[in-house]
Amino acid sequence: MKDTSHDTSHAELHAEISDQFDTTAMATETTLLNPRFYTTDFDEMDRIDVSPVRGDWDKLLAQMKSDPNRGHFKKNEDWDQIDWQGMDPALRAEFIDFLVSSCTAEFSGCVLYKEMKRRGNNPDICELFSYMSRDEARHAGFINDALREAGVAVNLGFLTKAKKYTYFRPRFIYYATYLSEKIGYARYITIFRHLEAHPEQRFHPIFKWFRQWCNDEFSHGEAFALLMRTDPKITESWQARLWIRFFLVAVYSTMWVRDHARPEFHKALGVDIDWYDQEVYRKTSTIARQVFPVEIDIDHPRWLPGLRRMDAAMRDMEKAQKKGGLGGWIAHKAASARAMAAFAGLYLIPVKDNRPPASVRLEPSY
Repeated sequence: MKDTSHDTSHAELHAEISDQFDTTAMATETTLLNPRFYTTDFDEMDRIDVSPVRGDWDKLLAQMKSDPNRGHFKKNEDWDQIDWQGMDPALRAEFIDFLVSSCTAEFSGCVLYKEMKRRGNNPDICELFSYMSRDEARHAGFINDALREAGVAVNLGFLTKAKKYTYFRPRFIYYATYLSEKIGYARYITIFRHLEAHPEQRFHPIFKWFRQWCNDEFSHGEAFALLMRTDPKITESWQARLWIRFFLVAVYSTMWVRDHARPEFHKALGVDIDWYDQEVYRKTSTIARQVFPVEIDIDHPRWLPGLRRMDAAMRDMEKAQKKGGLGGWIAHKAASARAMAAFAGLYLIPVKDNRPPASVRLEPSY
């Protein structure tokens, strides 16, 4: 007779975790910190002429067409069995939050890129976004498989219909998505290299997949760097410099607040959050010199204090929202004002000027 006790306990564990985490609701929620779904002017994107970067463009698309990671996002003998039940509850909550956030971000890219391909007629643009949507779908599906083991997979089909979409002009999509892809590379490779040196702190097998994974992120960022090089006004005008500065501060500060909300996750990895975030900023800033004319001075004496003020204000906003009522509303407004003041302080830190090189293409080097 088959022993079903393991199956029963596994099912009970799934039920227990499912009761605690509605991951589809978590992914659907739209907040300042949650990954968003984007839409844009697809007709404008369809008019892009890649002639100014044709040589680099054809090389990149040939690399993406070869699909070097086609067999990577599959579980194999390196995928260890995880004791979700034995995991510290605080770590489990933060790790699930990390996976849901990552899955949502990857699926957001998949949805946006797929829509660009569907709406377009420009063969260069359609080919690019077919490859990128393919990659992001794999990433999201692989993360969702990890969530499925805990019984809390995100309903991605429902998410497509239920998630609110934010409209960004194409140039804003370029800034935000370029940074998202490059910062994703920096985050994944920093964690991978740390755990390569300290394998005893790898508490989940998904981290073993980060090396090839981050190379997908890198190549996607390269595509957006080339798109920005098709028109000098996208990066070289004074208005562009101001907007690039805005997106750099927005993306970096959002990452800081989000990471500092997961202390047990980083503790389990054996990573100091302040060091980790600064290291990711440093890698991203170095890479972004390929295309951005300005760079945030992350060593400025006002940088870290400003991030900490932003983090404190955002925490107070969350507390006030949970409190509710008139008192909560007033406290939320006050904390919002502090957050905006902290952001303004970060934005006004003098930036470093940069002259991007003639050839935009880079290869992963970390």
